[in-house]
Amino acid sequence: MAICHSGIINTLSYIVEKMKRRDIYAVIGGTHLGPVSDDQKSKSIEALKAFDIERLGVSHCTGQKTASLLAAAFGALKMGAVVVPLSLAEAEEAIKRLLQEGVAAIAICFLWSFKNPAHELRAREIVRRVAPSMLPSVEDLKHLLQDLSFNLGLRRARSRPGRYSYVEKAEYFALVWGTLIMILTGFMMWNPIASANLLPGEAIPAAKSAHGNEALLAVLAIVLWHFYHIHIRHFNRSMFTGVLTREEMEHEHPAELEAIEAGTQPLPAPPEVIRKRERAFLPGAALLAAALGFGLLRFVTFEQSAITTVPPGEVVDPFVPQTPTPAPTLAPIPTVAGVRPASWRGRFEGLFRDRCGSCHGITAVSGLSLAEYDSALAGGNSGPGIVVRDAQASWLVRIQSQGGHPGQLTSEELAEVIDWIEAGAPEQ
Repeated sequence: MAICHSGIINTLSYIVEKMKRRDIYAVIGGTHLGPVSDDQKSKSIEALKAFDIERLGVSHCTGQKTASLLAAAFGALKMGAVVVPLSLAEAEEAIKRLLQEGVAAIAICFLWSFKNPAHELRAREIVRRVAPSMLPSVEDLKHLLQDLSFNLGLRRARSRPGRYSYVEKAEYFALVWGTLIMILTGFMMWNPIASANLLPGEAIPAAKSAHGNEALLAVLAIVLWHFYHIHIRHFNRSMFTGVLTREEMEHEHPAELEAIEAGTQPLPAPPEVIRKRERAFLPGAALLAAALGFGLLRFVTFEQSAITTVPPGEVVDPFVPQTPTPAPTLAPIPTVAGVRPASWRGRFEGLFRDRCGSCHGITAVSGLSLAEYDSALAGGNSGPGIVVRDAQASWLVRIQSQGGHPGQLTSEELAEVIDWIEAGAPEQ
C-alpha cells in the first residue's frame, strides 16, 4: 500500500475484485489510519478482519497508536505479526521473500518510513542536495494573485504554499538585500575618501541617509510584521521544538504536507554519500569564512581617517599680553569741608559704589551692602565686612586679597582700604 488516501478497505476491496480471490498474503505500507478518529480506526480494523490476511506490515502514516491496535487485533496471525516500523530495507526483504515463496501476484506499492521527515527538509542544500525551494518562482506570483482574489472575495480558498510561502520568501530576501545595503552604505561612510574618488561627493550623505533609514525599516519590519505573524497572531513554537503540528502544516504549508503524505519528497542520500559531501563541503566553508574575515579586516582598514591624512597646520603660540591691562583711573573725589580724604565719605564711599555697587549696593548680594557706612561695618552672611583696626579680620579685605573678584580692587586701592581700617575706619 502507499498512503491509501482512498482508504485501506476501499483499496483492498478493489484488489480482491480485480484478482477474483480474497486470500491476501501480505499488506505492507502506510494505511493512512493515523490521522483519522478513534471511531474510524476501530471500524477500519474490524473491516480488515473480513479479509484473509496472513501477514501485515504497516508504516509511515499508520501512526504508532493505530499500529498498536493492529498488533492487538492481528498479533496471532499464523505466519507472522505486525511489523512496526517497516523500513525501506525491510520492505525490500519482504518482497524478496514473497517472490521466493512463489506468490502469483504482488499488488503492493510500498512507501519507506522516514525516521524524521522534517530533518531532511532542514538539511543543507549543498550537502543534502535538496531543491532550492526558497528561491522565488512564478508559482509565488500565482499564490499572491490567488490570495488577493481571496481577500477581495473572488475566490473561495487561499493559495496552498509548499515549504516556503511567498510571504516568507519576501521576508528572507528582505534580510538579504537589507544586509547588502547596510554593507555598501557602511563602507562608503567608513571610507569616505575612497568613495569620493569614485562617486560624487553627494553620495556620502546619501549613503548615511540610506543606512539609517534601512536600519529603521528593519526594526519596524521585525516589530510590526515578523512579531505579529510569528508571535502574536499565532505563536510558532517550531523554533523551540523543531517541528510543526499537523494543524499548522495544513494552514501554513498544505502543499508540503501533501507531498510528505504522498511520499513524493526526494529520497535522502545514503549516509556514506552525505559524509563524502561533508568532507568536500567543510574545507570550502572554512576557506569562505577566512575570506570573509579578511574582507571584514580590509573593510575597516581600507583607508586612514580623514583627520590623519590632512597635512598638519602651522602651530602658533596664542597671544599673551606683556603687561596686564590697566584698570581705568577713577576721577578724584572732591574734598568736602570737614571731611578727611582718607575717610568713608571722603574716599571709600565712592570707591565701593563704583567697584562694588552693582552687587553690594541696594541688591545686597549675600547680605552685604556697601551703600552705607553702618551696613558696610555690619557685613553680610559670612561675617562683618569691616572690623575697625583689624584689616585681616574684615571679610572685605579677605575676599579682595584672594583676587579674581568681579569688583576687584587694584593693589593700590586695596592698600588704601587696609590703611583706612587700621587707622580706625573713620566715617568722615
